[in-house]
Amino acid sequence: MKRRPTIMDVAARAGVSKSTVSLVLQGSPQVRAETRKSVETAMADLAYVYNRAAANLRSASVGLVGLVINDLRNPFFTEFATTLQMTLAGEGYATIIANADEDAALQEKLVGSMIEHGISALVISPAYGETGETFDQLARSGLPVLQVLRRVDARTDLFPFASFDYAAGSAEATRHLIARGARRIAFVGGLPGAPITHERKSGWCEVLTAGGLDRLALHGKSSRAFGLEAAETLIDSHPQVDAAVCFNDLVALGLMAGFARAGRPVGDAFRLVGFDDIEEAAQSWPQLSSVSCDIAGFARDTAARLLAWMTGGDRPARDLRSPVHLVARASSLGPAA
Repeated sequence: MKRRPTIMDVAARAGVSKSTVSLVLQGSPQVRAETRKSVETAMADLAYVYNRAAANLRSASVGLVGLVINDLRNPFFTEFATTLQMTLAGEGYATIIANADEDAALQEKLVGSMIEHGISALVISPAYGETGETFDQLARSGLPVLQVLRRVDARTDLFPFASFDYAAGSAEATRHLIARGARRIAFVGGLPGAPITHERKSGWCEVLTAGGLDRLALHGKSSRAFGLEAAETLIDSHPQVDAAVCFNDLVALGLMAGFARAGRPVGDAFRLVGFDDIEEAAQSWPQLSSVSCDIAGFARDTAARLLAWMTGGDRPARDLRSPVHLVARASSLGPAA
């Protein structure tokens, strides 16, 4: 017996996502007229019959977007998740948010559960590790999927990627410290070997190399605790270091606290720049200089790209980088700033 055509068959024939077909079936005004026409043509060609009773059983999942974040404890990712959720809510979509806690195995389970519960699309800032099956199951699902802030799967034709120009940010921070008189500038934080560490460190490395200056990198978790530990290491083992660019603001805030404990407040003899410009950077004492990433604007843009893909079949660019800029404050400018 020949099987009945499914919604996935319709989506494949029309060249759109499963969620777009669902929106057409619901009569959603968010779908463009030409997209609606191509879906309706595909339905007619396949003799697809809409089973409304079955659809009603799934109605709680219609318009549901999954969001998986590698570390929701980090305020940078919390701001992204909150803004994305609120933006999607404004367009009538509910968001399931899950924290992978930097655990690739947990991430795989979370993604599988979201697919089973009928999400229409997924945004993922992925954990590192063995992620092949996570993305293979997403490929099989046919869902619109965006990788953001970290790229772990090279198939950007299937999983478009968007992030910030981290290399330009660390380069600007390093040039700023040199202009303030620093000559021995360390890079502090970031797990060794992680692509995101390489990105955030690369601009620092290039500027120091071009200037013939020595390089020192202290790698570790992107946490305050590591920043405190790194402060002790710098003071005890590398007293010649007079500045640092940190992997993120959490490391920088820990480093700043460590120097304060040692009676060496930052901003004059030791200058410091963080990364991300979380809210606390402007509230710390002294105020922390930081490479600013407009994470709220990035989240709104991510929502817009996802919605355009879901409702109109507009697949986002394969690789998109948003600009960053340095916000200089007392930790690098000095106590008179």
